[in-house]
Amino acid sequence: MTSLLDQSALTDLAERLVAAARRAGADAADAVAVRSMSLSVEVRSGAVEASERAEGDDVGLRVLLGRRQAVVSTNDIKVDVAALAERAVAMARVTPEDRFAGLADSERLAHDFPDLDLLDPDLPTVELLEQRALRAEAAGLAVKGVTKSEGASASAGIGGMVLATSHGFRGAYLSSRQGLSMTAIAGDGTAMERDYEFSSTLHASDLDAAERIGKVAGERAVARINPRKAATRRVPVVYDRRVAGGIVGHLATAINGSAVARKTSFLRDKLGERLFKPGIRIVDDPLRRRGLRSRPFDGEGVAGRLLAVIDDGVLKTWFLDSATARELNLATTGHAQRGVSSSPSPGPSNLHLEGGIQTPDELIADIAEGFYVTELIGFGVNQVTGDYSRGATGFWIENGRRTYPVSEVTIAGNLVEMFRNLTPANDLEFRFGTNAPTLRVEGLTVAGQ
Repeated sequence: MTSLLDQSALTDLAERLVAAARRAGADAADAVAVRSMSLSVEVRSGAVEASERAEGDDVGLRVLLGRRQAVVSTNDIKVDVAALAERAVAMARVTPEDRFAGLADSERLAHDFPDLDLLDPDLPTVELLEQRALRAEAAGLAVKGVTKSEGASASAGIGGMVLATSHGFRGAYLSSRQGLSMTAIAGDGTAMERDYEFSSTLHASDLDAAERIGKVAGERAVARINPRKAATRRVPVVYDRRVAGGIVGHLATAINGSAVARKTSFLRDKLGERLFKPGIRIVDDPLRRRGLRSRPFDGEGVAGRLLAVIDDGVLKTWFLDSATARELNLATTGHAQRGVSSSPSPGPSNLHLEGGIQTPDELIADIAEGFYVTELIGFGVNQVTGDYSRGATGFWIENGRRTYPVSEVTIAGNLVEMFRNLTPANDLEFRFGTNAPTLRVEGLTVAGQ
């Protein structure tokens, strides 16, 4: 374990690659090294079905000759750094110019790295993972009406990043991850229904209890037995908080600087305009302690900061890395992401829509007829027009209460109208990388029979 936590060899390799690139003729360069280790166990019907361990280090080098750039990568940490650098420079010489390419501006680089408590150094053993998964499955099978298990899984791992640049940035961080899930099946024959529950955290102490995971999965599966169809109509749609983050995710895609620069976003002309009701706030925070996507610096070494992308309902900014910021005549927001084999591109970190003042029950209390969504299917969103169409399952709402289960329906609308008619409940939890409370959206078309 100690060797996994020691990034000094990767840091040295990244620095040597950058130096070799400059010697080979590069005007500028950066190198990124990524460490990963994962353990996973899958169980079914009380027996272990699979147990896996994966471990590896990967490194990438980006070189710039004027506005030409090239990226090379390898998983051989004993690579000949001079040969790799020379190959990268040779590739850059024959690539087309990108007038926006380049390292981040020096004044935006991070100098202080806050302690975000990302690493739980005590990773569980395979035996402990097996116990967690078996306990979750047993709890699911114990729920009345559950007929079988589709399996339970437990996992743990460590991931880390090292970044070195030719203009003096040096940074590294590690984070851990632990997960537990269970899928239960209720009913028999062609009337079987399935549902799941899971928990994913950085630290074991934050992980949900195995018994709760199984119990919730079982209860959800039983609640879905004997679903009905829904007649096509326009009604309020309420998104359970485990799927509500998808609405925020569609916003994140639309305000990605790359999409805005390419003019492929339906929000490309909406900066500074009101998209949501007054009071709605959507925040990206890469510095949240123990956040699933927290990081002390971005993929270019730019310092992280809390950013309100929607404030009082108004769109305030795009997600930008240095290249897209230059293209849009703006400044990077510190949202560069990257792997070892690609140049940086923008994307969110810990993104969430802040909660409202009503409870979920109060949010649906005045709905005579509506649809409560618990699962979404497919990816039917047109990011150029904002048109939205997703398959869904859930429960029909009658007279302010969830009643019978509903399946095989489609929800349709347009995201611009959905954003404008959205109301959040007060039950926000940080369980995913993108989070939202239960959301109510007025006037969507639910198509069934």
